[in-house]
Amino acid sequence: MSRIGKMPVELAKGVEAKLDGRHLTVKGPKGELELDIVPEMKVTIDEGRIVVERPSDAQRHKALHGLTRSLIANMVEGCSEGFRKTLEIQGVGYRADMKGSTLNLQLGFSHPIDYQPPEGVSIQTPDQTTIVVEGADKQAVGQAAAVIRGYRPPEPYKGKGIRYQGEHVRRKAGKTAGA
Repeated sequence: MSRIGKMPVELAKGVEAKLDGRHLTVKGPKGELELDIVPEMKVTIDEGRIVVERPSDAQRHKALHGLTRSLIANMVEGCSEGFRKTLEIQGVGYRADMKGSTLNLQLGFSHPIDYQPPEGVSIQTPDQTTIVVEGADKQAVGQAAAVIRGYRPPEPYKGKGIRYQGEHVRRKAGKTAGA
């Protein structure tokens, strides 16, 4: 058995799950998420826990077993606590600001960059050099943070750009003076 797949997913307080055929809906204080379960996997909900079972030990079933359980666990965690990614901006004149629901970025280009977050993802800027991306869907939060970081990834010579909080950027030595 898969070590991850065989563990049941405990439903957090205030979170309810409903299985309608192959369609799983998880509802909680932070939002509502839906997932279509792969037909080979058997999912059961009983006594505040969700259990995923696989029909055989085939390689495909082993892979889907752990994947399905992880997706369901992320849905439960997202609906109860939510997910958050924090980005830091480094560079002279680089800044971020919220204008309504649109993120406005000044990243050293000749034009500002406006980013409209996807539905279910909220963005806040506590100060000009910090961006906080939050939401219930782990994939949507990660994708939004990656798109924002992709506008100006950190460069290795001066370290300027947008990076995840705590990300270490490996620095390179610049040119040396010729003799």
